[in-house]
Amino acid sequence: MNARFLVAIIGIASIVLMGPVARAADEWFMLGEQTIKAVDQGTLIKSSGGRWAKDIKQMRIGVEGADVEIKKVILNWDNRPDSTITDFGVVKAGGKSVPRDAPARKARLQAVTVEYKIVGTAPTAKLQIWGFD
Repeated sequence: MNARFLVAIIGIASIVLMGPVARAADEWFMLGEQTIKAVDQGTLIKSSGGRWAKDIKQMRIGVEGADVEIKKVILNWDNRPDSTITDFGVVKAGGKSVPRDAPARKARLQAVTVEYKIVGTAPTAKLQIWGFD
């Protein structure tokens, strides 16, 4: 009877300790950022962090400094085919795009290639790649 009681206590303790860890993981974090110039038309942004930091459920693009028209985005996934998105539109300064789902349930985002045009007269803007896990 004592062995069953001990196993039950260990099981309950492990569930209680794992609860906060599972809830803390679901949040948006920055995978990478790059300063872009009005004279350029595209850029490649590589994801920072190790293998597990790149494992995401969703991604979105953020912009700082100027409005940016996103013409085409190519998502380079690890062990999955690349995804091409052409319907991002204009992302306002200080804003973020609509989230896009990763293939399957989760996938590792290695890099993002973005074709863009800075709207207005600003010479530069900052492009950010966000991941949700």
